[in-house]
Amino acid sequence: MFDELAADAARFGDDDEIRRILEEVAALTGMGFVAVARVTEARWIACQVLDQIDFGMSPGDELRISTTICNDIRESGNAVVIDDVSADPRWNSHPAPALYGFKSYVSLPIVLSDNSFYGTLCAIDPHPRKLARADIVPTLKQFADRVAQIVSQRRPAAAPATDA
Repeated sequence: MFDELAADAARFGDDDEIRRILEEVAALTGMGFVAVARVTEARWIACQVLDQIDFGMSPGDELRISTTICNDIRESGNAVVIDDVSADPRWNSHPAPALYGFKSYVSLPIVLSDNSFYGTLCAIDPHPRKLARADIVPTLKQFADRVAQIVSQRRPAAAPATDA
């Protein structure tokens, strides 16, 4: 049974506009798993997913925050783009790629209209992808900003912002 924070995250799991954004991210990047995740200091919760690689996540499912790169995005506020984990000395020893079986990764912060950090627009794939390109990263940023607008508009003013 979901708690309040997971239920809040999962209610965005069947949003047509967010689904179209995830489909566009997959088409642009060639990546097989794309998600919007609610990320807090203690939790990573899938809000909406497009899973073409049988990663096995559904809205409301959780990953241990300490095993995710999204936690680094929450802490820094910066996007992370990895074309090939095995060739990237900053990320090749991080536990997430080996644990979740991905070679390429991209994640952008979702910052709401009140300037609070909500989570990430993230994508993984078991194959290396050319992601750190001038034509991809700005487009992904626009997608993350659009998700932030959607969540900001549809979220109740008193929605939980903590790890309730």
